[in-house]
Order: sequence, then structure tokens, then C-alpha cells
Amino acid sequence: TDLRPLDILSEVAPAGVRVFQAQGLRGFQLAASRPRALGFPASRLFIHCDRFPEEFSIIVTLRALGIPAQVSAGGGAGRGAARGWQPLSACPPRRKGVFTVGAPWCGVPGGARGWLWGDPWSPHTLLCWQGLGHGTGSRGSCGSFPCGGRTPRCESPAVPIPWSCWTCPPSCCSHFSQGLLRQLVLLPGADATPQICTTMNFKVAALSVPTVLQDVPVKPASNEVLKYPYETDTKVTLGSRPRCTKQEKAQFWFNASRRGLYLCNGSTWVSILEVKHRLDYVEEYQNLVTNSETMGVEVFTIPEVGLFAATANRITPPGSAIYKWTDGKFVPYQNIPTYQAQSWKYFTIGKKIFLAVANFEQSERGQEFSVIYKWSHRKAKFITYQRITTHSARDWEAFVIEGEAFLAVVNHREGNNHNIDSVIYRWNPRTGLFETNQTIPTSGAYDWEFFTIGPYSFLAVANTFNGTSTKIYSHIYIWLSGSFQLFQSILTFGAADWEVFRIGDRVFLAVANSHSYDSGMPAPSNFYAINSSIYELNITAQMFVKFQDLLTYSALDWEFFSVGDDSFLVVANSFDGFTFSVNSIIYRWQGYEGFVAAHHLPTVGCRDWEVFHTAEGSYLLYSSAREPLSKVLKLKTT
Repeated sequence: TDLRPLDILSEVAPAGVRVFQAQGLRGFQLAASRPRALGFPASRLFIHCDRFPEEFSIIVTLRALGIPAQVSAGGGAGRGAARGWQPLSACPPRRKGVFTVGAPWCGVPGGARGWLWGDPWSPHTLLCWQGLGHGTGSRGSCGSFPCGGRTPRCESPAVPIPWSCWTCPPSCCSHFSQGLLRQLVLLPGADATPQICTTMNFKVAALSVPTVLQDVPVKPASNEVLKYPYETDTKVTLGSRPRCTKQEKAQFWFNASRRGLYLCNGSTWVSILEVKHRLDYVEEYQNLVTNSETMGVEVFTIPEVGLFAATANRITPPGSAIYKWTDGKFVPYQNIPTYQAQSWKYFTIGKKIFLAVANFEQSERGQEFSVIYKWSHRKAKFITYQRITTHSARDWEAFVIEGEAFLAVVNHREGNNHNIDSVIYRWNPRTGLFETNQTIPTSGAYDWEFFTIGPYSFLAVANTFNGTSTKIYSHIYIWLSGSFQLFQSILTFGAADWEVFRIGDRVFLAVANSHSYDSGMPAPSNFYAINSSIYELNITAQMFVKFQDLLTYSALDWEFFSVGDDSFLVVANSFDGFTFSVNSIIYRWQGYEGFVAAHHLPTVGCRDWEVFHTAEGSYLLYSSAREPLSKVLKLKTT
């Protein structure tokens, strides 16, 4: 042979083997039914002569699979009919130690000596060597490496470790196919101990491990088939999300709440099998009695406190209310004085938690203002933080641009004048207050919608009425050079809401058109049966283009949500020209067909929709602007 490590395992690997993983490392399990098939011509290794070298080592790294640990080794055959590698069984110790096998091996009198060494894999590495003075190379044929029942004699350890001698258990000669092999190497002309046994940390270095055992991909690439069948001795972990490190590589975790199976790739959990929920039907879950008619609702979670819903109620007193999700229901938590409140907005700045209300009417003293409340951890409730002058405010929108916090209010009208400024406020961290940053002209505006696309920030306003007509332009603004500038204008009809959402890499913007009225035009047969529209961002044209029209009835809100892989839009239909008892509709995304009606939900003067999730499932909450009763609906999935 050449005086280099000879990887025997790689020579026999392609036939009758399978890859099996144990504790993060992989090994070969040899086919028990065809051990003799795992041969190859000795001439591949013995290229200069057919004798063993005078000095050589054989290194075997293995792991037992729930049975007495086994060691597989190879013995060289001489010339003759059995010219190939035959399996030789040796045996590991009951405890670590130095050993000598006192039986002839391949015609070598005096036997072979060896070490059993610990390995990070927690199999064992067996190092056997034949040294000078223990015999000469032989061309004799090799039989099995006998365990016998012999008690070997102790040798002086090669490293200063007080290991004890060991004896072979009688059952140690079980067939080698019951374990896993990671390396099987013949090192001619040398004692391999200095190369693979390090005394500093008592570890074993791999001399030659077959490539396929060094890294088996967790998932094959597209159209790629694994060369060897691949298995692992892993168990599936249940419960909360476990850690995923190199130690847990190839371990499975079953997430019961999502009904998903995940595989650790050494750093993150990769979804292997996940049961996707599908929306089957919607059922009434809770009748939420409110202080009065509800113009809007906001659902939010305060960390380590719980899930809440704030209702914007029309009548003062008693004003508006905050409800807390308790034992699977919303229960009253806090009342807050408001003045024909239209909407709430929850937001945070650093560790501070805020809730802003948009008041439509004046207070008892004739003052017109909206209020920002701050959550008090000590009192466990919201307390007044800042009052801001507003004019028939309809909506607040909170957002962050380049690390700075902003709050935008929609001013609907001042007296009978609908063409007034709405205001964007910037948070001043020095004073801890919101200060005017920019004003934007609006017409009877109802809603702000902030969104980002790549590095760009946008703010869309829903203009409703300019004093004579609802057929007016609503605008989309883009943040450039420290302020919002006009990006695009879209013709709308009493626009009451914008909703931005994404499906895959596509960006959509839906407008809720509430009614069509123009004092200078003949009255339509129905002011309120009108199309609401969905627009899609066209990257090439750098603008939103109409994607789909949907017939709605005085639509006041859109809400986007997903269930499993399915996407949905629910519209708040409030009035059909004859009655406030009108169906609101859930539309399902159908790809090429766009959104298609899937569920019709009986509602009364529906004003706002909110979707929320708990450990028990997913829900929709709608507010009624015609009666003091809002409803929680549960999304039933299969």
C-alpha cells in the first residue's frame, strides 16, 4: 500500500448500506442479510504486494443502537479464492481501557493491541495496531477476529490516564450489522494513536470519514435524490418550541397548536409538514353589549397583561369602554369619557403604551379635542396623557418613519366646512409630547392608512365629501425629504376606508365607497348600492391600477385576514338604501378570479371589523352603529 490512511468504509459504502443519524452525527448501517456482498478486491489497497505492512493500525468508530455495543473491523486477505475484505468482529469494553487480543490475527503471532477511546458522538472508537516486534507481515488467510472468553492482559497505557483493564462480554460477537459505522480506516506503516487520540481533551479525531457521512442535507435540492437511504434515531418533541442547535440537528418537533411537524437544521426549525387550516364556516360566538352604538373598535394586546377591545361609543355619558378577554369572552374593564367617539388607535413608543380616541363632538364646556391616553402599569388602566385640538375627528393613524414616531388625525369638518386641514404630529422625545409636523388639505375625510413598500413610506387619505359631492379624489402621499408629498390621486365615492394588504409579493389597496351623491347631478336610483374597488400596485407604472370592483352597500370598512394559505377580505356593509339589516360579506381570494363571495354574515348597521387570534382560535369582531350590540364571530376551520 501507499503509506496513507486507507478509507475501507468508502470502498464498501455504495452497496447494501443505509445512512442513519444518531445524536447529530451520521453513520452507515450495513445490511445484515448480505454481509458477504460488502466486499471489494484487496488489490485496490494492496497495490504493491499482497502482504500486510510490518506496522499498521486499524481505526473503527461506531455506535450501538440500543444493543450491546459492537465494533466492526476489516481484515486483509492474502492470495487465493477469498481475495477480498471479510468482516471481522471485535468487541468494545465494558469500561474504557487498554487491551490486547491474544489470538492470531491474519497469521500474526502475538495478536494485535488496541485502545478503546471515548468520542463526542458517544459511540466508541477502537484503535488496534500491529507494531514492530510483534511479528512480520503475512499472506495467510484471515478468519474472524475472535472474542473468545479470554481475559486479556493489561498493558501500560500510552497516555497517563488511570484506565482499568476490561474483559469481553460473551455476547460481544453479535453480528456487526446491528451497529453504526462512522469510520473504518487502515493506516499502514504507523501507530495511529498520536494522530487520532488527543490527551488534552480526551477526544478522538476523525482520520477519514466518508463524504456522505459528513453532511447529509436536511432537504434535497430540487430534483435531487439522496444517494443513500437516510434515517435517524430521533424522537419527536412535543410541547412548546424547543431549542434548535447543532446538538438537536435532525430532531423533530411537533407543534400541536398549528398541527405542524418541524425539523431542526442545526439553527432553525424548518417546516416539514404543516396542516393548513381552511375556513369552513363562521358562527356567532358572543353578543357584546356596549354602552351605546359603536362607531369603531380596536383590538390590541398589552404584553404580560392580556387581550383588550376598545369600543368607540356614540353617547356621553357613559362614554366609551375597554373590554378584556377573560375566560374566552370580552368582559368590561374600564370606562373612559368620550364625545361621540369615532375610533381608537393603539400604539407604542419604546416601552410606553398609548391609546388615542378620535372625538367627533365638543365636550360639555364647548371644547373640541381628542385625547391620547397612556397605560399606567401601577394602576393597570389608561390615564389621560395629552389633549390635542381636533375638528370632528374621525380617525387616528400611528406610524414610524426612520425611527421617528408620528400620529396623524383625520379632521372631518369644522362647522359646515368640510374642506379643512388634517394634521400629522411628530413625537418630541425631549418633551414627551406630540407636536405639529405637517398639515394636509382634506375634504370630509374619514380615514388615514399608512403602509410601506420597500424603503418607501406612504399615507393614503379617504376623502368623503367636499360640500357638494362625494365623487371626489382621495389621495396617496409618499414620504420624501422629510414630508409627505402627493404620489397619486384616485377617484372615489364617499370613501370611508382604505385597507392595504399583501398576497405573496403583490400589494393591494382596497377602498370602501359609502355612497354616491352630487348636488349638481340627477339622483341615482340608489345612492348606496355602489362598487368599492381594489387596486394593485404596478411596479413598472409606479402607480396603483384598478384590479377589481365589488358591489357593496354603503361600505364603511374593509378588513383583510388569512386562514392557513387562504386570504380573505370582509366588508362592512351598513345600509342598502332601505334597511340597516344587510349582509356583510367575506370574500375569498381565488387567484386569477380575484376575490369571490364566500360567506354572507347578517349585520345591523355594520361600521367596523377587527380580526384577532387567541390560543383557542381566530375571531372577527364587528361594531354596530345602529344598536348597542356588537358581535364576536368565531372562524371555524377544518
